[in-house]
Amino acid sequence: MTAIPAPALVVLVGPSGSGKTTWARQHFASNEIVSSDALRAVVGSGEGDLDASDDAFAVLDAVVAARTRRGLTTVIDTLGLDPARRAAAVTTGRAAGLPVVAVRFATALDLCRQRNRLRDRPVPALVLTAQFRKAADADLAADGFDVITVAQPELVLEPAHAPGGSAAAAAQRDRPAGLRFALQISAFPWGADPTRPRQWLAEVARTAEQAGFAGIAVMDHLLQIPQVGRVWDPIPEAYVTLGYLAGVTERLELGALVTPVTFRSAPLLAKIIASLDAVSGGRAFCGLGAGWYEREHAAYDLPFPEVRTRLDTLVETIGTLRAFWGPGTKPHGRSPETTCYPRPGRVPIIVGGGGERRTLRIAAELADGCNLGSSLPVLDHKLTVLRGHLERNGRTIDDLKVTVLDLPIVGNDPDQVGRLVEAHRGRTSAKAYAATHHAGTVAQQVGRYRLLADRGVQTVFVSLPDLTGPAEIERFAPIVQAFSG
Repeated sequence: MTAIPAPALVVLVGPSGSGKTTWARQHFASNEIVSSDALRAVVGSGEGDLDASDDAFAVLDAVVAARTRRGLTTVIDTLGLDPARRAAAVTTGRAAGLPVVAVRFATALDLCRQRNRLRDRPVPALVLTAQFRKAADADLAADGFDVITVAQPELVLEPAHAPGGSAAAAAQRDRPAGLRFALQISAFPWGADPTRPRQWLAEVARTAEQAGFAGIAVMDHLLQIPQVGRVWDPIPEAYVTLGYLAGVTERLELGALVTPVTFRSAPLLAKIIASLDAVSGGRAFCGLGAGWYEREHAAYDLPFPEVRTRLDTLVETIGTLRAFWGPGTKPHGRSPETTCYPRPGRVPIIVGGGGERRTLRIAAELADGCNLGSSLPVLDHKLTVLRGHLERNGRTIDDLKVTVLDLPIVGNDPDQVGRLVEAHRGRTSAKAYAATHHAGTVAQQVGRYRLLADRGVQTVFVSLPDLTGPAEIERFAPIVQAFSG
C-alpha cells in the first residue's frame, strides 16, 4: 500500500475517462482539486470550450502557485500528458518545500472508451487512443517526482504530523491494540439559557459513556484560558462540575486535568477528591500540576510563587494526598492529623507537564501516571527523558501510566476536515493549524492513535476544539471502537 504525504502537490496522469476526477474527489477535499475542465467552464462557455484552454491553464497555474506558497495540498486534475507542464509542477512544488507526487491511472482502454461514450461531448476515438498511449509512455521518473504511484481505491493520504500512520492504521485493523480514551471538556458552549448548562453537561457525558470513552476530565481553571476561548466564556468550577457528572454517569472515570497545587490547600484537596471518589462509586482520579496561569491567581487573590516553589509544593501535595488517603490518622507535615472520611479507594495521581528537569522527575518518583503532549516527535523525546528518571528511581515505564492530551480535528471526509480547520484556525495559517491539531479523517486518526499506543500510551485525553454537544463525540466514536476490541 502506497501512502501519499500531505501536504503535497499531486499531479494526476491519465487519459480521458480513466477516472481521475472521481478518484480525486474520493481522496481529497474539493477545494484541494484544481481542474482544467472546471476552469474552462469558468473562463469559457463550458468544460468543452477548448478555445478557453489557454486561459484555463493560466488560471490553473496561478491557483497552484498560490496554494503551494501557503503549503496547502493541491491536486492538478488535467490529463498530465505534457512533460513540460509536469516538470513545471515539480519545480513549483520544490520551490514551496512540498513533496511532489505523480499518480498514474492505469485504467484499461476499453473502460476509458466506455466512460467516454457516456460524456456529453465525447473525445474522438483516435484522440483517446493517443492519450492512452501517451499516458502509458510518460517517463515520470525522469520528471523528478518524489513519489510515483498508481491510482487505487485503497491508496491513502499520510499527514506529515503522523509519519507511518497509514501502516499503523493497517496494523490496527489486522492486529488491534488497546487504547483508552477520556473526553476532556475544555469549553462549555451551552449558551445563555440558565436551564441549559446541566442539560448540556448531561448530554455530553452520557454520549461519551455510550460511545465507549473510559473517562471525562475537566480543566481546573478559574478563568477560561486564551488557548481555548475568551476570558468571559463560561468555565464552571472543576470539582462542582465533576460532582454533577458523577450523578449523571455510571462508568466514566472522573477527574481534573490538571489541578494547580496553588488553588487549594493539600488537605482540602484530599477531602474534595475523596468525596468525589465516594459519590462516584470509586471513579475519581487526580491530575496535578504546578499551575501556570498567573492572571487567574491574581483575579481570585491566590498566591502565585516562583516556579521552583510551585514545584516544591507539587511534591509536598502528593505526599499529603497519600497521607490523608491512607489508613489511620496521624500528623503529617503542618497538619496535626490526617483525618479524611470517607476514605477513598486507590485514587491514581497523574502529574501533568513536560518540564524535563523537575516535573518529569517528580512524576517518575512519586506519581501513578504522567500526562504529556501528543505530538509524536516531542512525545518521543519526553518519553526518553521520563525513562531516564524512572531508571534512576528503580522504576520502569511499565510502573507508570503514560497519558497524553490531544486536541484533534476529526472529520468524516477530507471536505469536513478542511471546513473544520478553516472554521477554527483564527489567524493561524491553515497548514499550521492542521498540523498542530493533527487534522485528519477518522481513518487517519486511527493510524495516528495506533502510533501512540505503540509508544506505550495507555490513555488519550481528547479535547475536541469543535465540541458543541453530542454530535462531535459521536463522530469520534468509531475511533474509540477501533481500539476497544
